[in-house]
Amino acid sequence: MNIDKIIVLVIAFGVNTCSIAQSDKVDLYVDSARYPDGDEIPYVFVPSNKLPPKYVLIVMPGGHGTIGLKKNEDGSPFYGGKGNFLIRSRKLFADDDLAVIVIDRGRSLDRMRGVVADIRAKFPAAKIFIAGTSLSTTETIYMAENMDGEADGFIHTSSVSAIGGLDTRNRKSRNLIVSHKNDGCHVTRPSSAIENSERYGTQFFLMEGGIDEGDPCQAAGHHGYRGIEQEVVNKIKNWIRNN
Repeated sequence: MNIDKIIVLVIAFGVNTCSIAQSDKVDLYVDSARYPDGDEIPYVFVPSNKLPPKYVLIVMPGGHGTIGLKKNEDGSPFYGGKGNFLIRSRKLFADDDLAVIVIDRGRSLDRMRGVVADIRAKFPAAKIFIAGTSLSTTETIYMAENMDGEADGFIHTSSVSAIGGLDTRNRKSRNLIVSHKNDGCHVTRPSSAIENSERYGTQFFLMEGGIDEGDPCQAAGHHGYRGIEQEVVNKIKNWIRNN
Protein backbone atom coordinates (compact mmCIF):
# COMPACT_ATOMS: atom_id res chain seq x y z
CA MET A 1 0.00 0.00 0.00
CA ASN A 2 1.54 3.34 -0.98
CA ILE A 3 1.73 6.36 1.28
CA ASP A 4 -0.86 8.34 -0.70
CA LYS A 5 -3.49 5.68 -0.15
CA ILE A 6 -2.66 5.47 3.55
CA ILE A 7 -2.98 9.25 3.89
CA VAL A 8 -6.35 9.19 2.14
CA LEU A 9 -7.58 6.42 4.43
CA VAL A 10 -6.32 8.15 7.59
CA ILE A 11 -7.96 11.42 6.60
CA ALA A 12 -11.18 9.63 5.68
CA PHE A 13 -11.19 8.07 9.21
CA GLY A 14 -14.02 5.60 8.80
CA VAL A 15 -11.70 2.75 7.93
CA ASN A 16 -12.41 -0.70 9.35
CA THR A 17 -11.01 -3.13 6.82
CA CYS A 18 -7.69 -1.63 5.75
CA SER A 19 -4.60 -3.63 6.75
CA ILE A 20 -1.14 -2.11 6.63
CA ALA A 21 1.80 -4.49 6.38
CA GLN A 22 4.67 -4.07 8.82
CA SER A 23 6.98 -3.16 5.92
CA ASP A 24 4.58 -0.37 4.90
CA LYS A 25 4.66 1.44 8.24
CA VAL A 26 5.21 5.10 7.53
CA ASP A 27 5.40 8.42 9.32
CA LEU A 28 2.60 10.75 8.28
CA TYR A 29 2.49 14.53 8.70
CA VAL A 30 -0.81 15.63 10.27
CA ASP A 31 -1.81 19.26 10.88
CA SER A 32 -5.49 19.01 11.80
CA ALA A 33 -5.05 19.58 15.57
CA ARG A 34 -5.68 23.13 16.78
CA TYR A 35 -4.98 25.45 19.69
CA PRO A 36 -8.04 27.28 21.09
CA ASP A 37 -7.12 30.30 18.90
CA GLY A 38 -7.09 28.13 15.77
CA ASP A 39 -3.32 27.81 15.28
CA GLU A 40 -2.13 24.46 13.93
CA ILE A 41 -0.50 21.81 16.11
CA PRO A 42 1.35 19.54 13.65
CA TYR A 43 2.38 16.05 14.68
CA VAL A 44 3.75 12.80 13.27
CA PHE A 45 1.29 9.91 12.99
CA VAL A 46 2.29 6.25 12.66
CA PRO A 47 -0.92 4.35 11.80
CA SER A 48 -1.90 1.04 13.33
CA ASN A 49 -1.81 -1.89 10.91
CA LYS A 50 -5.60 -1.92 10.91
CA LEU A 51 -7.63 1.26 11.00
CA PRO A 52 -9.17 2.68 13.06
CA PRO A 53 -6.87 1.99 16.02
CA LYS A 54 -8.15 0.83 19.38
CA TYR A 55 -5.33 2.67 21.15
CA VAL A 56 -3.32 5.81 20.37
CA LEU A 57 -0.03 6.45 22.15
CA ILE A 58 1.30 10.02 22.17
CA VAL A 59 5.08 10.07 22.74
CA MET A 60 7.40 12.97 23.57
CA PRO A 61 11.22 12.85 23.44
CA GLY A 62 13.44 13.72 26.36
CA GLY A 63 16.37 16.13 26.31
CA HIS A 64 15.59 19.51 24.78
CA GLY A 65 12.42 17.86 23.50
CA THR A 66 12.19 19.52 20.10
CA ILE A 67 11.93 17.31 17.01
CA GLY A 68 11.91 20.23 14.54
CA LEU A 69 8.97 18.88 12.59
CA LYS A 70 8.68 20.11 9.00
CA LYS A 71 6.80 18.91 5.94
CA ASN A 72 8.67 17.73 2.86
CA GLU A 73 7.50 18.65 -0.63
CA ASP A 74 5.80 15.26 -0.99
CA GLY A 75 3.84 15.85 2.24
CA SER A 76 5.89 13.46 4.37
CA PRO A 77 7.31 14.64 7.71
CA PHE A 78 10.94 15.57 8.30
CA TYR A 79 12.09 15.64 11.91
CA GLY A 80 14.87 14.78 14.32
CA GLY A 81 15.20 13.12 17.70
CA LYS A 82 14.94 9.61 16.28
CA GLY A 83 17.68 8.31 18.57
CA ASN A 84 15.43 8.92 21.59
CA PHE A 85 14.02 5.74 23.16
CA LEU A 86 10.34 6.50 22.57
CA ILE A 87 10.87 7.98 19.10
CA ARG A 88 13.10 5.23 17.77
CA SER A 89 10.67 2.64 19.18
CA ARG A 90 7.59 4.21 17.55
CA LYS A 91 7.24 1.48 14.93
CA LEU A 92 7.66 -1.22 17.58
CA PHE A 93 4.74 0.30 19.44
CA ALA A 94 2.56 0.56 16.32
CA ASP A 95 0.82 -2.77 15.69
CA ASP A 96 -2.55 -4.16 14.61
CA ASP A 97 -4.58 -1.95 16.93
CA LEU A 98 -2.18 0.66 18.34
CA ALA A 99 -1.16 3.86 16.54
CA VAL A 100 1.54 6.32 17.61
CA ILE A 101 1.78 10.11 17.59
CA VAL A 102 5.12 11.92 17.95
CA ILE A 103 5.22 15.54 19.17
CA ASP A 104 7.59 17.94 20.91
CA ARG A 105 7.66 17.93 24.67
CA GLY A 106 6.06 20.93 26.33
CA ARG A 107 3.95 21.92 29.34
CA SER A 108 1.16 23.55 27.33
CA LEU A 109 -2.08 21.87 28.33
CA ASP A 110 -3.85 23.63 25.46
CA ARG A 111 -1.48 22.00 22.99
CA MET A 112 -1.93 18.50 24.39
CA ARG A 113 -5.67 18.98 24.67
CA GLY A 114 -5.72 20.07 21.04
CA VAL A 115 -3.97 16.84 19.99
CA VAL A 116 -6.22 14.70 22.19
CA ALA A 117 -9.33 16.40 20.77
CA ASP A 118 -8.07 15.77 17.24
CA ILE A 119 -7.58 12.08 18.00
CA ARG A 120 -11.03 11.77 19.56
CA ALA A 121 -12.60 13.45 16.52
CA LYS A 122 -10.86 11.00 14.19
CA PHE A 123 -11.05 7.85 16.30
CA PRO A 124 -13.79 8.33 18.94
CA ALA A 125 -13.55 4.77 20.28
CA ALA A 126 -9.77 4.80 20.74
CA LYS A 127 -8.16 4.92 24.17
CA ILE A 128 -5.45 7.55 24.44
CA PHE A 129 -2.20 7.31 26.39
CA ILE A 130 0.52 9.95 26.82
CA ALA A 131 4.15 8.91 27.32
CA GLY A 132 7.34 10.77 28.13
CA THR A 133 10.90 9.73 28.80
CA SER A 134 13.65 11.33 30.85
CA LEU A 135 13.11 15.13 30.90
CA SER A 136 9.74 14.86 29.17
CA THR A 137 8.45 13.07 32.27
CA THR A 138 8.31 16.55 33.78
CA GLU A 139 5.47 17.02 31.28
CA THR A 140 3.80 13.66 31.86
CA ILE A 141 3.87 14.25 35.63
CA TYR A 142 2.38 17.73 35.13
CA MET A 143 -0.28 16.40 32.77
CA ALA A 144 -1.12 13.49 35.07
CA GLU A 145 -1.85 16.08 37.75
CA ASN A 146 -3.73 18.55 35.53
CA MET A 147 -5.36 16.37 32.85
CA ASP A 148 -6.53 13.48 35.00
CA GLY A 149 -9.44 11.80 33.23
CA GLU A 150 -8.76 13.57 29.92
CA ALA A 151 -6.52 10.73 28.72
CA ASP A 152 -6.80 7.05 29.57
CA GLY A 153 -3.31 6.88 30.96
CA PHE A 154 0.11 8.46 31.47
CA ILE A 155 3.40 6.60 31.05
CA HIS A 156 6.59 7.86 32.69
CA THR A 157 9.83 6.17 31.49
CA SER A 158 13.28 6.92 32.93
CA SER A 159 11.51 9.44 35.13
CA VAL A 160 12.97 12.52 36.78
CA SER A 161 13.08 12.48 40.57
CA ALA A 162 9.81 14.41 40.85
CA ILE A 163 8.02 11.15 40.04
CA GLY A 164 8.48 10.22 43.69
CA GLY A 165 5.82 12.75 44.70
CA LEU A 166 3.18 11.94 42.08
CA ASP A 167 0.21 10.61 44.05
CA THR A 168 -1.57 8.28 41.62
CA ARG A 169 -4.20 7.09 44.06
CA ASN A 170 -7.87 7.80 43.33
CA ARG A 171 -7.11 8.93 39.79
CA LYS A 172 -9.40 8.55 36.80
CA SER A 173 -6.43 8.01 34.47
CA ARG A 174 -4.04 5.11 34.92
CA ASN A 175 -0.31 5.67 35.48
CA LEU A 176 2.70 3.52 34.67
CA ILE A 177 6.33 4.07 35.66
CA VAL A 178 9.23 2.37 33.89
CA SER A 179 12.87 2.56 34.99
CA HIS A 180 16.12 0.73 34.38
CA LYS A 181 17.78 -0.73 37.44
CA ASN A 182 21.17 0.57 36.29
CA ASP A 183 20.16 3.93 34.86
CA GLY A 184 23.26 6.03 35.49
CA CYS A 185 21.75 9.43 34.78
CA HIS A 186 21.91 11.59 37.91
CA VAL A 187 18.44 13.09 37.36
CA THR A 188 16.60 9.83 36.62
CA ARG A 189 17.84 7.37 39.21
CA PRO A 190 15.32 4.55 39.74
CA SER A 191 15.12 5.23 43.48
CA SER A 192 12.37 7.87 43.09
CA ALA A 193 10.32 5.56 40.87
CA ILE A 194 10.69 2.76 43.40
CA GLU A 195 9.65 5.17 46.16
CA ASN A 196 6.51 6.11 44.23
CA SER A 197 5.55 2.50 43.66
CA GLU A 198 6.02 1.63 47.32
CA ARG A 199 4.21 4.73 48.61
CA TYR A 200 1.30 4.99 46.16
CA GLY A 201 1.11 1.52 44.59
CA THR A 202 1.68 2.82 41.07
CA GLN A 203 2.26 0.09 38.48
CA PHE A 204 6.03 -0.10 38.03
CA PHE A 205 8.40 -2.00 35.74
CA LEU A 206 12.06 -2.14 36.76
CA MET A 207 14.07 -3.28 33.75
CA GLU A 208 17.48 -4.95 33.63
CA GLY A 209 20.02 -5.86 30.97
CA GLY A 210 20.80 -4.41 27.58
CA ILE A 211 23.71 -2.32 26.33
CA ASP A 212 25.31 0.59 28.17
CA GLU A 213 27.41 3.03 26.14
CA GLY A 214 28.15 6.72 26.04
CA ASP A 215 26.71 9.53 28.16
CA PRO A 216 24.65 7.98 30.99
CA CYS A 217 21.91 10.61 30.40
CA GLN A 218 21.59 9.85 26.68
CA ALA A 219 19.67 7.10 24.91
CA ALA A 220 22.59 4.87 23.87
CA GLY A 221 22.63 3.01 27.15
CA HIS A 222 20.47 1.83 30.04
CA HIS A 223 18.84 5.26 30.30
CA GLY A 224 17.34 4.62 26.85
CA TYR A 225 16.80 0.84 27.27
CA ARG A 226 19.21 0.12 24.46
CA GLY A 227 19.20 -3.55 23.49
CA ILE A 228 15.96 -4.28 25.37
CA GLU A 229 13.64 -1.94 23.45
CA GLN A 230 11.30 -4.71 22.34
CA GLU A 231 10.98 -6.10 25.87
CA VAL A 232 10.15 -2.67 27.29
CA VAL A 233 7.72 -1.89 24.46
CA ASN A 234 5.94 -5.22 24.98
CA LYS A 235 5.53 -4.57 28.70
CA ILE A 236 4.12 -1.11 28.07
CA LYS A 237 1.72 -2.36 25.39
CA ASN A 238 0.51 -5.19 27.62
CA TRP A 239 -0.15 -2.63 30.36
CA ILE A 240 -2.05 -0.41 27.94
CA ARG A 241 -4.28 -3.32 26.96
CA ASN A 242 -4.82 -4.46 30.54
CA ASN A 243 -7.86 -2.26 31.11
